[in-house]
Amino acid sequence: MAPRILLARHGQTEWSLLGRHTGRTDIPLLDEGKRGAKLLGERLHRGPWQGLPGVEVRTSPLVRASETCELAGFGDRAEPWDALMEWDYGAYEGMTPLEIRAVQPGWFIWRDGVPVGVPSAERGGETLAQLSDRADEVVNWARSADRDVLVFAHGHILRSIAARWLGEDVSFASRIRLDPTSLSVLGWAYDAPALERWNDTGHLER
Repeated sequence: MAPRILLARHGQTEWSLLGRHTGRTDIPLLDEGKRGAKLLGERLHRGPWQGLPGVEVRTSPLVRASETCELAGFGDRAEPWDALMEWDYGAYEGMTPLEIRAVQPGWFIWRDGVPVGVPSAERGGETLAQLSDRADEVVNWARSADRDVLVFAHGHILRSIAARWLGEDVSFASRIRLDPTSLSVLGWAYDAPALERWNDTGHLER
């Protein structure tokens, strides 16, 4: 079978609940996020997944992703990987879209990106091209062998991986929202890359 990527977004955090851009800040899971991670794990250990034997597992090293991985029951099989870290928002870290638009009217992250050429007193972020390159690194790794992979990571990097899996510009990620503790599968249809499952949160409705 052609390899697939199973995408697990981390559980709810205080900043994700408030809509704050959470890049490299190590925000822990809320109790709700921990509960969701356990429910996701229960789902992946039942049929048809059966614990995903033989699947290679990697996680962002940031605590909200690695803890989701651990609580879901895959921590002992997971390898941390910096390529799965969230977009580095630089000076926009911790801000909501409304707060950013107050200083940059009409701002849209998938078109305008984040500040990269900022004064030395502030921290520059990651360009859209750099984000796309990291997504390509994950896609190329996933397609490198005859096995499925499972990754635990963050909303914007996972959406970027999906866009690049489909062969689309990284800005296509703006059209595919992704909720906390969701399960998605990037697979194939008629020998072409396809979304097999997207933003599935059925396990949270139990």
